[in-house]
Amino acid sequence: MRSDVIHTLLVANRGEIACRIFRTCRDLGITTVAVYSDADADALHVRQADLAVRLPGAAPADTYLRGDLVVAAALAAGADAVHPGYGFLSENAAFAAAVQDAGLVWVGPPVKAIELMASKTRAKELMGGAGVPLLAPVDPATAGEGDLPLLLKAAAGGGGRGMRIVRELDALPGELLAAAAEAASAFGDGEVFAEPYVERGRHVEVQVMADAHDTVWALGTRDCSLQRRHQKVVEEAPAPGLDDTLRNRLHDAAVAAARAVDYRGAGTVEFLVSAEGRPYFLEMNTRLQVEHPVTEAVFGLDLVALQLRVAEGEPLPSPAPPQPSGHAVEARLYAEDPARDWQPQTGALLTLEVPEGPGLRLDTGYTGGDTIGVHYDPMIAKVIAHAPTRPEAVRLLARALERARVHGPVTNRELLVRSLRHPDFVAARLDTGFYDRHLADLTAPGAGSGDPATAALAAALAEAVRPAPAGAPAPTRFGAWRNVPWQPQRKRYRSEPDGAEHEVAYRTPRTGIPEPYETPGTRVLAAAPDRVTLEVDGLTRHFAVTTHADRVHVDAPDASYTFTALPRFTDPATHTAPGSLLAPMPGTVVRLAEGLAAGVAVEAGQPLIWLEAMKMEHRILAPASGTLTALHAAPGHQVEVGALLAVVQEDPAGTPVPVPVPEETA
Repeated sequence: MRSDVIHTLLVANRGEIACRIFRTCRDLGITTVAVYSDADADALHVRQADLAVRLPGAAPADTYLRGDLVVAAALAAGADAVHPGYGFLSENAAFAAAVQDAGLVWVGPPVKAIELMASKTRAKELMGGAGVPLLAPVDPATAGEGDLPLLLKAAAGGGGRGMRIVRELDALPGELLAAAAEAASAFGDGEVFAEPYVERGRHVEVQVMADAHDTVWALGTRDCSLQRRHQKVVEEAPAPGLDDTLRNRLHDAAVAAARAVDYRGAGTVEFLVSAEGRPYFLEMNTRLQVEHPVTEAVFGLDLVALQLRVAEGEPLPSPAPPQPSGHAVEARLYAEDPARDWQPQTGALLTLEVPEGPGLRLDTGYTGGDTIGVHYDPMIAKVIAHAPTRPEAVRLLARALERARVHGPVTNRELLVRSLRHPDFVAARLDTGFYDRHLADLTAPGAGSGDPATAALAAALAEAVRPAPAGAPAPTRFGAWRNVPWQPQRKRYRSEPDGAEHEVAYRTPRTGIPEPYETPGTRVLAAAPDRVTLEVDGLTRHFAVTTHADRVHVDAPDASYTFTALPRFTDPATHTAPGSLLAPMPGTVVRLAEGLAAGVAVEAGQPLIWLEAMKMEHRILAPASGTLTALHAAPGHQVEVGALLAVVQEDPAGTPVPVPVPEETA
């Protein structure tokens, strides 16, 4: 009989995962409560909740990481349970204890299990005692050339923060200090440990689900090897290419790990699998994972519903999990520019439309019209495809992403499509170095299958038939030049994010139907302000055109494009003084290089300023060797994109170095 029936649930989180949990709650008849920061006042998770409680402030440290405020919000809203989601306080034992001390049901594992797994160093000791395979730790103080390469990791937290790969012994002391500083900043704990770095290793994990009645399920494997900044981008279930012996060994090790800490609820045991097929325990995440939908699809389960069931004291539905079926792949759609060191993007998300259909699922915390801010993770959505086989699931997901309409900040959508179609991914040749090897090719202009010049022509033709706004003045005559409609008209566009320029020409004869000019083999079949159909070399192609201010979004069947309309006559451009270091995104200055001040000498490539934005830390590097002539940044300063941070006057004897994009340090 149930001991803790949940009627009202507060989700101590935001965005996509809060919306995901609310969806299950609606199915189960549970009232939902959201918490929100000032930056999230109109966020989707707030709009979807039955009740919402404000957490004053915008920064996570003042809002979603304030366990005392979250518990007070739950009590004020009349909630009887708290679900932490993932991230923020989801693996904070003190928060879990505070929830229970307040008389609320904690939808998560026991406090003791969280404590035991919170430190990766202590967790490894415990797992070694349980017979789980481990990488032997390396003492940095005695490490030698034979121990290289090494991987430095923060003992607390995750998400790649505090992680470094060390390939040269001379670099070890500095990397230890940097990793410890970042870990302390991100998690309040500067402990760092070292272990061998496994080249070409795969990241394979096992989903576990356990109840209080001695049942532990191992819900198959997931491969999460495609990562950037040690954070996952594409995940799939089951992990392809594992033989039965290795798969069973992973399942048994995951169950042993869960039993070793008397686990309850949903958790994930993560392993590194070497190229030779040897597994090594990495960590146990005592929460729901971002990639849980692929397991749900393959096993036909709702893991959130099972979490709630276990929290209410009920047993799992059966002693053994259901049989898996098919293959599922998930891609994380981020507001970021992979070609510019994965730089996070912000701004209005004008349109978000992902195709619906059998086997497709969208988990998101945004809708068209929402704003992607600077304070939180840049993930927009997760798109999941499930099909009978891996090739079918990969094909379905790639096509769904290709057909999606995503207007606003630059995203990694094109990278995802190209990744899913890359020969190594198609052949399941997976390891965590995939993007280290292939990123340049995957982000190269023109690497896709689209035709930006024809898309730019479609943008111009749509504008040509767009009626002038009511009351708009007649065309203005400038000296001897005038805009004669039936004469060739030229339009210039700059494509984003690659910056390539396209000039197209058309003319509008007396029939009023614009036609391409200087474009042999192309003719207009239909033209409207929002849709253009062209015949290109005998092939009919459709283009959906959407205009927002000076930006034009063109969605074709095989690719999508964003153009900025350029003026007919180039105005004199304002330019910044050489050597200026500009903020590449809105963010907070977290620290400066030691001794940095106007008048000091700097070297090309030297890190000068650390900027934090969207949960990521970036280094602003000196563009050349010379003298710092101006410094406008200081720790704690909030800066906008394009803000002048500093100026470096190049040493005439030095070699000029282009101003680099910031280097992400996590």
